[in-house]
Formats: sequence, structure tokens, C-alpha cells
Amino acid sequence: MSQTLQAIRGMNDILPDEAELWEQFEDSIRGWLRAYGYRPIRLPLVEPTPLFTRAIGAVTDIVEKEMYSFTDSLNGEQLTLRPEGTAGCVRAVLQHNLLYDGPKRLWYQGPMFRHERPQKGRYRQFYQIGVEALGFSGPDIDAELIMMCQRLWDDLGIEGIRLELNSLGHPDERLQHRNALIGYFEGHAALLDADAKRRLHTNPLRILDSKNPEMQSIIEGAPRLTDYLGADSLKHFEGVQEFLKDAGIPYRINPRLVRGLDYYNLTVFEWVVDSLGSQGTVCAGGRYDGLFAQLGGKPQAACGFAMGIERLLSLWEEQGGKPARQVPDVFVVHQGEPAQRFAFKVAEELRNSGYATQLHCGGGSFKSQMKRADASGALLAVIIGDDEAAANEVSLKTLREASDQQRVAYDQLAEAIGELLFDWEDDNGGI
Repeated sequence: MSQTLQAIRGMNDILPDEAELWEQFEDSIRGWLRAYGYRPIRLPLVEPTPLFTRAIGAVTDIVEKEMYSFTDSLNGEQLTLRPEGTAGCVRAVLQHNLLYDGPKRLWYQGPMFRHERPQKGRYRQFYQIGVEALGFSGPDIDAELIMMCQRLWDDLGIEGIRLELNSLGHPDERLQHRNALIGYFEGHAALLDADAKRRLHTNPLRILDSKNPEMQSIIEGAPRLTDYLGADSLKHFEGVQEFLKDAGIPYRINPRLVRGLDYYNLTVFEWVVDSLGSQGTVCAGGRYDGLFAQLGGKPQAACGFAMGIERLLSLWEEQGGKPARQVPDVFVVHQGEPAQRFAFKVAEELRNSGYATQLHCGGGSFKSQMKRADASGALLAVIIGDDEAAANEVSLKTLREASDQQRVAYDQLAEAIGELLFDWEDDNGGI
């Protein structure tokens, strides 16, 4: 006997109970983004590999170690399963000239792929929500993006998320800081770990993000980017902080909060928690004004963030969140061939009337069917035997409280169900 096939490690099935939680979360997300004027965009899962080598950088861990890349067997094109969404979003905006009539607020969601070691909160197929504000240059949009996140945490009832903030300045300022970093770390070369030595001349900013405990004292003494910021960069950063203070959003300036990619500039931020361990960042964002030019377009202001759905839902459940189970309004049971044919007609008519209706299939006694009706979570059971079918009637029974079964004519059924559901909601504060 052949072995049962399993899902690829780090690419997980989302089963019905959990999927309902995801749908509940996604419904909240759509309303939240609509409230801020963001419109959806749907992007391909597969993009040309050069999109990511140009956008993310050939010497980054993502490109060097984590991308799922392959050669198209039909035309030899180099393709990659998307490891993140921003590059694809900017590619789409450039390709379709979406900024021809002014700035755009866009959002997307879906799976991303990175070949990492699977652990809690980090998977090889993981899901993100990305929010991009394109064509806005002032500190107000940076602050609004951060305020949006705070509203989402409040809407979900999530506590214990804190905001960390920094400014990366402009490219010339980062270049000065980069040269100072290289000189500093070269002076401590004997104390650098293998990753730091590899990044020293290609991406020294990433050394500041090292989690190696033995590196922390060296990192603490490294030159700080804020000491190299010019007047314009400082003014932008102060503007973001003023908006956050006005909104009453607390934050901590973290001078070690960096991005290792050249197109990032000015504001960067992360929302972090302690309860998820090393995977404590649930949302990260910032300004990336250089990406449009890097991908071959005209320079454009751009700012955005991405949040990991798995991490956010894990945090929400950890703090007591539970999904609202999706249940039918009505469960239809039947016995006998004429009853079964009539039951199909009844079920379709109830759906036409707007009621979620589950029709029993597969035979079985009334007793076994009623057990399934009760287990479904439905509030009402419509019971049909051959005598009901002959009379063009059904029997109607409530499943969540004791009451007598009642006989109802087919053409009065939708109205009778509506009254019972209304009474139940009124008595119980909702279904």
C-alpha cells in the first residue's frame, strides 16, 4: 500500500474551524481598509525573478537563500513564487500607469513563499496583507498608516502591541552612515560572527538587526543613523511624531530599526509583541520612495506596510478571540422519495428567500438526520415526510429551545421562518 501523501513542510492546510476565523478576520479587514479609502488590487503569485533581484537585492537573504525560483520549461524564463508583495504591486502600478491621474491607496492579500525553516509564526507559505499609499510625499500619510494599524488592534481587541519608529533619512545620509558603519565594524572584525562578516561590505545595515546575543554590545556602540540626518529628514520625522502625539499613539524611537534595502528612506516602523517570541513583529512598514526608479519608472513617493495574518491571528486567539462559527439558518430533513424531491424544492425556495439552508443528503432515518441537524448549529429544522409532501406542507421545529413542532404550508414557510428567527434574535441578542 502506498504511503498517504502529506502537505509540503511549512505549507499548511487551513481547516474549516480555522478557516472560519480567517474569513471573520478578512471581513473586518475589508471594512477597515474601505474606511480609509483603500482599494483592492489582486496580483500574480508568480513574477519574473529579476523583479525581486532588482527590488530586494541580489545579496539579501531572501534572494540568496529563501526564494522559490525556477525556469519556465516552455520559454526558459526565470520565474519566482512571490516572497513579498510590494515589488509586485509597484510593478503593476508601473505597467498599467495607475498613477496617471494622481496618488492611489491600494491593498492586497494572499500567500507569499519563502524557503525558511518552519516554526511558529514563520512558514514557507505564509499569508500577508499589504497596504500601499503611492504618490503621497508628506509625513501625514506615514502617520495615517500607523494610525490605521492602531485602529485595527483596537477593533480586534488586541492588547500588548507596541510601536517602534525610526528614520532612515535620504540615500546620501545613509551612505555616510554606511561608510561609518563599515569602518566601525572593521575595527571590531575579530568579534563579528559569520553573518556579520558576510554582510559587512554588501549590506552593513543588516548587522544592526542581528539577534546574536554575543553581537549586541558591539552593535550598541555602532554609529547611529540619526546622527547623520539632515534638516529635511529630521523635519519629516518630527512631522510624523507630531501626528502620532496628536492621536495619542505611544511609540519608542528605536535607532536600530533598519531596512537593508536601498530604496527605503525616511520613516520605518514596526508593531511588535513579546508573546510570540522571536517572531514578535506582527506588522512592519515604512517609506520606499526609491523603488519606482529602481524598477525602471519615474521616481514616486511611496509608503506602506505588511502584516502577517498567521502571527496576528495567533496573537488574537492567545488573547481569547474565538471565531463565530458559520451555521445554517435551516436544516432540511426528509424521508421517502416524494419527500426528497419536495425537500429539494423547499431548500431552493428558502435560499431564494435569503436563508442559509442545509439539505440532508445520503439517506438515513429521521432520528439520525435530526442528530445531524442539531450538530449543524441550525436554529430550525424543516421536516418533510411523504404525507407533508402530498399536502404541500412541511413540519417546522426549533432546535435551540423546547417548543412544539408546527405544520406550515409551503407558500407560508419563508414568512414563518422569518418570524421564528426574528423572535430568536430578539430574545438572544443575535444568532
